[in-house]
Amino acid sequence: MPTRLTESTTSTSRFLFPRWANYMVPALVLLAIGVLTYIPLVLALFLSPQTTDVRYRPQQPVPFSHELHAGQLKMDCRYCHSTVEQTPYAAIPSTKICMNCHASINSTSDKLQLVRDGYTTGQPISWIKVHDEPDFVFFNHAAHVNKGVGCVECHGRVDQMETVYQHESLSMAWCLNCHRNPSARLRPRSEITNMQWKASLTDREASELAEKLNDQYQIQDSVFMTSCTTCHR
Repeated sequence: MPTRLTESTTSTSRFLFPRWANYMVPALVLLAIGVLTYIPLVLALFLSPQTTDVRYRPQQPVPFSHELHAGQLKMDCRYCHSTVEQTPYAAIPSTKICMNCHASINSTSDKLQLVRDGYTTGQPISWIKVHDEPDFVFFNHAAHVNKGVGCVECHGRVDQMETVYQHESLSMAWCLNCHRNPSARLRPRSEITNMQWKASLTDREASELAEKLNDQYQIQDSVFMTSCTTCHR
C-alpha cells in the first residue's frame, strides 16, 4: 500500500518573521527622516549667532560709549572695572565712579539722569550683562589678566564699540583653542589694557617673546590647561 505523504513532509521548512516585523520598514523610514532633519537643525542652532551670542548687543539703561571713553579719551579699563586684577569678576563701576567725572562734565545731560539719580539715592543701575558664561563654567578674570592675556583677546576692540557687544562665541571649543596654545596670546602686563598693542617682531623674535612670557608667568602645562576641572568645578 503506497505511503501517504503529508504536507509537513513534502514542503521545506520556512522561517516566519514575527508580526511586529511588519512595522520595521515604516519605522526605519521615519527614523531616517527624523535623523536627516534633526542633525542639520542641531548644527544650524549650534552654529547660529543666536546660540553663541556673537554680536549680542543689548541696549543699556544708560548709553555708555566705550568708543568715547576707552577709545578717544584713552581711559584705562581698570578705572571702571577695578577688580579685574584681584578677583574672578570684573566689577561694574558704581555711580560714584561715574560721578567722579560727570559731576562737572556733562553734569546736566539727560542721558546721565539715571546716573545722577543712582548717586543720590544709592541705588545701582541695572546694567544688562553682555558676556555671560553658563553657571557650570568657572572663569577667573584675575588669572587671565595677571598671566598676560589682554582684554582684547576675549572682548575684541571695545575701544571701537559705541555699544559693547559680544565679540567671540565664548564656546568651549573657542576656550580650548587658546588653552592648547596660550603662549601665542600672551603680552607684557603693561600692555594688558592696550587695545592697539601688537608685538612688531619677526617670527623668531615673537617666538622668543612667547617662550619668555610663558616662563615668566609660569603657565601650566597642556594637561592642566585642558583638564575638565580647570573650568568646570
